[in-house]
Amino acid sequence: MIDQKRAYLYALGAVLVWSTMASAFKISLRYLEPIQLLFYASLFAALFLGLLLVKQGRLALAFRCQPEEYRISVLFGLLNPFLYYLVLFKAYDLLPAQQAQPLNYTWSITLTLLSIPLLQHKVKGMEILALLVSYCGVVVIATEGQPFQLSFTSPMGVALALASTLVWSLYWIYNTRDRRDPVVALFVNFLCSLPIIVVYLLIFSRPVWPSLEGLLGAAYVGLMEMGASFVFWLLALKYTENAARIGNLIFIAPFLSLVMIYFLVGEKILPATFFGLLLIVAGLLLQRIAAVRK
Repeated sequence: MIDQKRAYLYALGAVLVWSTMASAFKISLRYLEPIQLLFYASLFAALFLGLLLVKQGRLALAFRCQPEEYRISVLFGLLNPFLYYLVLFKAYDLLPAQQAQPLNYTWSITLTLLSIPLLQHKVKGMEILALLVSYCGVVVIATEGQPFQLSFTSPMGVALALASTLVWSLYWIYNTRDRRDPVVALFVNFLCSLPIIVVYLLIFSRPVWPSLEGLLGAAYVGLMEMGASFVFWLLALKYTENAARIGNLIFIAPFLSLVMIYFLVGEKILPATFFGLLLIVAGLLLQRIAAVRK
């Protein structure tokens, strides 16, 4: 059923959620270690998705998957939420939010690079230009406006932020082969990832009962970032008559996120961050133009 107005509302809801996440990550990490935040956020996300399936009368589908589908969910759960968010939270722990957020936003560019060996896609001139422009923006942000000195705020943080785009792109590529209902599949992925997260938590950290601030932060990340935004975007795609129309709205998120970071986290936004983000978004727009021409 086509309802473009409803599609825009759901898409804007997802964009608004995404724009708050850099601030939510950074604030939550004041009270929790990255793996602790991942553990509690994943619990809240699994609870949200499970209750949503109960409301829809489809929870039983999660327990009727084929053995092969459960094996796939273990792999997907290892990639997302476990590895992706563990790496991303560690990047936010090491970097200012205004750096980690735009660097993570380059996942679409990483997806293009991975599609060459994994999907045998051919990259043409404009796509190469898009890659160069976006990664120039990455260098500007990571060096705080001193790209020729290559002096990074945190080399490990930058590496982790870019590594998160690699993990997410791999998850995106392989997830396209999953024919299950998206919400059911994501719920099963989270269930399969929880034992992995618990083992990692016990080995490399310790279980803690978080402070109220930490618990609220984890709840917000789990319910909104890992759960609600995914559902909002699925609904937007369901109701839209043209996916490209709502797809363009995602370019609002990183700029709105900087506003949130300034007011909620208290970071002074550097001119280099804004300029670098403009380059990244320009590269993404070039990439989209190239895709349309194809």
